Amino acid sequence: MYVNIGGMKKPNSLVPCCSSLLVGRLTLDEAVNLAALFRVLSEPARLQMLNLIAAQSNQEVCACELVEPLGLSQPTISHHLKVMYESGLLERERRGTWIYYRIVSEKLNLLREALSQLPAG
Repeated sequence: MYVNIGGMKKPNSLVPCCSSLLVGRLTLDEAVNLAALFRVLSEPARLQMLNLIAAQSNQEVCACELVEPLGLSQPTISHHLKVMYESGLLERERRGTWIYYRIVSEKLNLLREALSQLPAG
């Protein structure tokens, strides 16, 4: 089927309107991975947890230590910690009946680096 687009001429060659300034540093895979991490941290309680863990001198906390400062129930705390653990943001270690959580520094560095690339406001 032939469609006449009435008077529109086909250009002989494509000429860019301006020089390309769009030089990105993230690959698609990197962007997908970072978006997943930021999605996990888009929950305020998780962001607070990450902040509390990072602020400790040994950069680890027992799950039970987060209940009082956050004002959340133990099951809610455990759920949020599990989500962050499964995303790779936290690692955990069982000590008797308690589970201690630490930030995975490589993941935190990825987030820092991604944010440091943004222009100052």
